[in-house]
Amino acid sequence: MKTTSFRRVIVPGIAALALLVAGCGAGNEESSGDSSSDSGLSGTLNGGGASSQEKAQAAWRAGFQGDNPDATINYDPVGSGTGRENFINGAYSFAGTDSAINNDEGELDAATERCGDDVIQVPAYVSPIAVIYNLDGVDQLNLSAEVIANIFNGSITKWNDPAIADLNPDATLPGDTITPVHRQDDSGTTDNFTQYLAAAGNGAWKADPDGVWPAEYKGEAAEGTSGVVGAVTDGSGTIGYADASAAADLGVAAIQVGEEFNTPSAEGAAQVVANSPTVEGASPNDMAVDVDRTTTESGSYPLLLVSYLLACPTYDSAEEADLVKGYLTYVVSDAGQQAAADEAGSAPLDSSLSEQAASIIDAISSGS
Repeated sequence: MKTTSFRRVIVPGIAALALLVAGCGAGNEESSGDSSSDSGLSGTLNGGGASSQEKAQAAWRAGFQGDNPDATINYDPVGSGTGRENFINGAYSFAGTDSAINNDEGELDAATERCGDDVIQVPAYVSPIAVIYNLDGVDQLNLSAEVIANIFNGSITKWNDPAIADLNPDATLPGDTITPVHRQDDSGTTDNFTQYLAAAGNGAWKADPDGVWPAEYKGEAAEGTSGVVGAVTDGSGTIGYADASAAADLGVAAIQVGEEFNTPSAEGAAQVVANSPTVEGASPNDMAVDVDRTTTESGSYPLLLVSYLLACPTYDSAEEADLVKGYLTYVVSDAGQQAAADEAGSAPLDSSLSEQAASIIDAISSGS
């Protein structure tokens, strides 16, 4: 993970960050009916980060504000790296990140310093990452982690390459040039994608996993999830990666897991997370998961992201503390998780993870 600095920044357009995502329907004006949402809260809460959370955040915002009509929740999908930076800077009260905050670049220490105590990091959104493609005449595509790595590192350049053809004996693959599309911003989706390639790619991925695309591997760069999806859609012979909820009408590859080829599914992603350990040495406030990228368990889908929410254990004002506590409590509740599943196709948290997250969030308080 990379970050350019920890100076306090001005968040652009903060007054206009309220999410307006089409498709939320009548739920935008209705109460969630969940007792975990603290009715009667008021004020404005600013957060942002992982663009993969955008649809889920729209659903969470609608449900929470239905029970708390005097509260306004803003979420700016600027990408995980900027989200972490703005949380550390104090510009955001909470942040979403698809890469667990750690000390690779000193971010965990900086976040702890900002909060004055161990930063809260709880999983909020589990979703498969889809390998998306746009190739005329090819409706189904099987790929292994090694082949995906060789496509994105530039070793495989044609769609009818024998390595792809061997995995797709029933497909008619054209000799078109492959155009790989990657994120140009510091992205948790990129971090998770490269973690998968490094772990499962049989040595084909030489670069260290990171949220910033390695300079030695070329391709077309695009800003944010929507930028990658747009570039793949508008191109020909293009391939990219994005949160599965954003795949739209593009082709979605099945990835090799053991002897199977599995397409992205919330169930397959949840299965992997449930069988993965937590990060060793994490603080009691930190629920970061060490995802098993090399599982061969039937039905699993190890190309996934666990998207987290960052918060502080204490805040200067009671209003801010109450809003963060109330909103995050709703997010990890059964109602919040189901709202995200319905809107974004994510996998609801396992009940034990949800309960652990709720317990950590419940301790948020005002330091005044």
